[in-house]
Amino acid sequence: MSPSRCGWVVFAVFMSCVLAAGAPVVAGSSNSLLDISTDGKLLACANRDAGTVTVIDLNTLRKLREIPVGQKPEGITFLGQTHTLACAIYAEDQITLCDADSGKIEARIPVFDEPYGLVSNAAGSRLYATLEYPGRIVEIDTGSQRILRQIAAGRFVRGIALSHDEQQVYVTENYSALVRAIDLGSGQAVDEWPAASTDNLARQLVVHPLRPKIYLSHIRSRVTAAHGEGSIFPYLTVLDTAPAKRRRKRIPMDSFVGNRVTANPWEVTVSPDGQRLFIVFSGTDDMFVCKLLDDNYREISLIRHMRLGHNPRAVRVSPDSKRVFVYNALDFEVAVFDVQTLKQVARVSTCDNPLTEEVLRGKILFYTSLQPMTGRRWISCSSCHPDGDSDGRTWQNPEGLRSTPPLFGLSWTHPLHWSSDRDEVQDFEHTIRGQLMQGRGLIAGKVQPQLGPPNSGLSADLDAVAAYTNSHKFTMSPHAAAGLSTRAVRGRDLFFSKKTGCATCHSGPFFTDSRPDNNHLRHDVGTGADDPSEKMGPRYDTPTLIGVYRSAPYLHHGRAATLADVLTTHNRGDRHGKTSHLQSQQIEDLVEFLKCLPYTSPSKQAQAARMKQVIK
Repeated sequence: MSPSRCGWVVFAVFMSCVLAAGAPVVAGSSNSLLDISTDGKLLACANRDAGTVTVIDLNTLRKLREIPVGQKPEGITFLGQTHTLACAIYAEDQITLCDADSGKIEARIPVFDEPYGLVSNAAGSRLYATLEYPGRIVEIDTGSQRILRQIAAGRFVRGIALSHDEQQVYVTENYSALVRAIDLGSGQAVDEWPAASTDNLARQLVVHPLRPKIYLSHIRSRVTAAHGEGSIFPYLTVLDTAPAKRRRKRIPMDSFVGNRVTANPWEVTVSPDGQRLFIVFSGTDDMFVCKLLDDNYREISLIRHMRLGHNPRAVRVSPDSKRVFVYNALDFEVAVFDVQTLKQVARVSTCDNPLTEEVLRGKILFYTSLQPMTGRRWISCSSCHPDGDSDGRTWQNPEGLRSTPPLFGLSWTHPLHWSSDRDEVQDFEHTIRGQLMQGRGLIAGKVQPQLGPPNSGLSADLDAVAAYTNSHKFTMSPHAAAGLSTRAVRGRDLFFSKKTGCATCHSGPFFTDSRPDNNHLRHDVGTGADDPSEKMGPRYDTPTLIGVYRSAPYLHHGRAATLADVLTTHNRGDRHGKTSHLQSQQIEDLVEFLKCLPYTSPSKQAQAARMKQVIK
């Protein structure tokens, strides 16, 4: 009997007992920014922008305390029956344990990089965390606070959920929406649910408490359509974990209720009694409340569509299935609703606004799929750049193929776009008003041409979008946490040598000659002819190499899958650095060095250089 079929038999026996005794209620069985203690007394909320965790008393619906935990907390979970909280600190590469009753930090457990999803077993003795990079599951013994093992789980894994028998974990790949089952005994993948090639940005999933179903929300990125009515679509996907012919079903959320379009689904949850499903949309600031159907066909039916606050990112239901909690991330509050009446019963502030008022306004606009930013509701800036990341896609734009770059360090590396056709973020007013977003726009009146007189200063809202977009900072590379290895040092020497000439264009603290004062310098590196649809090549902007270890695919057309490909297969004629004479070991050394960027703070170096210029 196959492991997946054997698991289903165990599950069926287990569920026969559950149906007789009632659904088991445990904390933290799927990843979220919210979690509720098993006893139903406390709710915890991870405040990503503030770097804190807020603890709320569910009897009084009042904030008890706010605990500083570190930069960009993501997944959060209570341990078993306790009030001990675990939090994945994404930007500081650690799992923090704290006492929700006292607010005391009990432990900080270092991990390799980017912990995102976090779940606990029912006993509270084990934690399982996804490391988005390099795509692992980390198993932690909570008693000794030691990492027991690391399991390869896929590429850029985020979502994680425990099976009812705790024999498996299910994980999602963020960029592909592929779901994989990992057997915790062997550490091996025993099942998977492949997605469509267009499925994208699946950061969370949840298991039905009574039936062999898994639910995940994600988008569809149709990269061949650079139009607001055909590029981004919201989906709820239902997976059947039992052996069956049709194991994965996508339900389009933009046509679920007539012609009401929703955008950017962020999280889904199921009530502990298995009766209702809730899905929140961070782009259109709303939620669908659905009845779960045991029909293996329609799967859900709408109970109500609800308007929410700004940028809802998490939803959870109380253990008694009587209340639902929604985290409106850019209102910095948790909204509480009665499940039966769906009336709001409370709003609880989680933290003060940790951003400037301008950056907050810009972030709200960046995430919205509503006017004045977009006219058709499907798309927002965050559909391709959530939290400053890339969507991992290469789009067929009017000017040709263009891979989506991350936004980190953007303020230091203007001009913008692969073709350097914009010299300020405010020039994206053209995108807001164009075919892609079809919004009213943020400037009242005439928009200045790209690369023409500045659009900055013409709209406070547009300047706010620029302030937020330019606010993204780099984190240090995990590959250099212990310093440069011998191989990386050899690679560094090669990189800066005249023999390769890599540093001729990839210069300065950000490893690029793309700077506001470089007069739109571009280079022909021999890749322009690779794409027959190219309209603006063959010269392109030099991308920063900071964070390049996790930003594949590479080059403007996204056809280089690895850094080694950039240096070999896609460097015909040595026009992208002189590498044809290098031996394979030297190529590997160069790649090892590139993976270490940044190993020192590029922003501090750039600021120091700027100060020297001012003094002179």
